[in-house]
Amino acid sequence: MMAAKGHLFIISGPSGAGKSTVLGTILRKRPQLRYSISYTTRLPRGNEQDGVDYHFISEVAFRKKIETGELAEWAEVHDRLYGTSAIYIEEALAVGQDVLLDIDVQGAKRLFSKYPEAISVFVAVPDMAELRKRLMKRGTDSPEAVERRLKDAEEEMTQVHLYDHVLVNDDLNQTVSRLEAILYEK
Repeated sequence: MMAAKGHLFIISGPSGAGKSTVLGTILRKRPQLRYSISYTTRLPRGNEQDGVDYHFISEVAFRKKIETGELAEWAEVHDRLYGTSAIYIEEALAVGQDVLLDIDVQGAKRLFSKYPEAISVFVAVPDMAELRKRLMKRGTDSPEAVERRLKDAEEEMTQVHLYDHVLVNDDLNQTVSRLEAILYEK
């Protein structure tokens, strides 16, 4: 007997909305979920680990993945390449495993046409003032980078209508509970 096909969950939202925190909490509670780790040509930051936070690869290796069709989507962001493994997604779904993707709006739009059955969730912030506060509190970006992220966030927020669900992350526990409900209503 064949396993039922798994479900693909596309999670997006602006930098600073809390996607990583929300997804980390859910993955600790539900280890059976598969998390797709993106490929990137940028160097690791801080304590980031290869194969945990990203698959850090050379531009040559990344372009080879594009040529061979190994990526479900890819994009150039701030002079670096980022992409999602089509092989990982397909293999996990084929054996009935549910897959979570943490992906920007640009990448999500590409995936919507390839995976029309995917369930999409946009994690938003209550307002731009709160986003600025969160980005500044992180202390990982220069003031110029924070401004660029805020500008990008304004553009990303105009795309919420493309998503099946929108969660305003104003309380972490409630946001996690609401996302869990979405994951398990499938």
